[in-house]
Amino acid sequence: MAAIDGLPPLREVIQRHGLDAKKSLGQNFLLDLNLTQKIARTAGPLEECTVIEVGPGPGGLTRAILSLGAKHVVAIERDARAMPALKEIAEHYPGRLTVIEGDALKVDFESLTPPGEPVRIIANLPYNVGTQLLVDWLLPKRWPPFYRSLTLMFQREVGLRIVARADDDHYGRLGVLAGWRTNARIAFDVPPQAFVPPPKVTSSVVHLEPIENPLPCKAGALERVTQAAFGQRRKMLRQSLKPLGGEALLALAGIDPQRRAETLSVEEFVALANALD
Repeated sequence: MAAIDGLPPLREVIQRHGLDAKKSLGQNFLLDLNLTQKIARTAGPLEECTVIEVGPGPGGLTRAILSLGAKHVVAIERDARAMPALKEIAEHYPGRLTVIEGDALKVDFESLTPPGEPVRIIANLPYNVGTQLLVDWLLPKRWPPFYRSLTLMFQREVGLRIVARADDDHYGRLGVLAGWRTNARIAFDVPPQAFVPPPKVTSSVVHLEPIENPLPCKAGALERVTQAAFGQRRKMLRQSLKPLGGEALLALAGIDPQRRAETLSVEEFVALANALD
């Protein structure tokens, strides 16, 4: 990457700033700069966009996003040790990188960019907060959301749950929520050896694009229905949905009470949520 952006190699940056990855922060740094470019390209055209990145660490992905011409990057990082490394990138790209030190789970993402500005979220998400952040982005107060796309790295197991559909072993609450509001696909897998330190599992880059007009339904009702249904996924729905009305609820939605949660399509879960509502 030094040849592309004139900044020092990442290994040198990590060594110089004492940035060993912390397990408590769910950190695994991506040092393969061809890979960080591939992730950034997966997001689509960046030239007119503000990109929000969570957990930049030493800034490998940040550099790739900026080198591909993103108008502005807002990076949110909890680890104070990473600030000097990110400051060097900000100085190299004057006026194009804003770094916020803080916990991404407490950030109001919509307030980070001017209204109407095209936004893409690109992140090698820390393992310990990735799923929660995704759910927050799938269920904002307003829809269509403030972003054009989400390009996110997860453990492959989580990636499979996001893109799963009915009758798939990985299908569950995440698959229903992502399937309701986005078109989601696994773009490519990333082997453990691409990271420092290498995680024990393969990772996947998942790309999600919002559906402008998803089926009408209240997010809170859909969450309650999926939670109850998949909380006891091996049981028939008449049993697992008992606390929400059981057979009466299923009759209202026109669904056979003997079916199990993993056989229901996203459309059928929406019908259940609307019946509950």
